[in-house]
Parts: sequence; structure tokens; C-alpha cells
Amino acid sequence: MIGPDLSNAEWFKSTYSDNGGTCVEVAPNFPGIVPVRDSKDPQGPALVFPAASWAAFAQAVADGEFGTV
Repeated sequence: MIGPDLSNAEWFKSTYSDNGGTCVEVAPNFPGIVPVRDSKDPQGPALVFPAASWAAFAQAVADGEFGTV
């Protein structure tokens, strides 16, 4: 299956990502989905998640469900 065209993605990195380069970028300008990529490899592949799934993941991280760094 071919994914969405991400050529117009407006990628951004969290202000919390100043941690030695291990970051992801997201492109929130796609209704219903959230593309995610490795900020160190901007020409590489992107994963695409349903927006509700990404929101649940982000909330779980914020709630500490995966431990702390």
C-alpha cells in the first residue's frame, strides 16, 4: 500500500528534543493522520499513524506510562 504524499509536510521537532540528537519530527498538517520521521534522516522513511492513536501515545508518554528518561 502506498502512503500519503508527504512532499508538503510541515515538519517540526519538539522544543523538548534537545537531547543529543535522538529526536523525531511530526507533521501535524494532515487531517486524521500524523506522519513521524527520524530528525537525523529527513530524507528517510516516515511512519504514519492515525491521529487518535498518536494522541493516545503522546498522552501515555506525558503520563509516564513508559517510565522516565
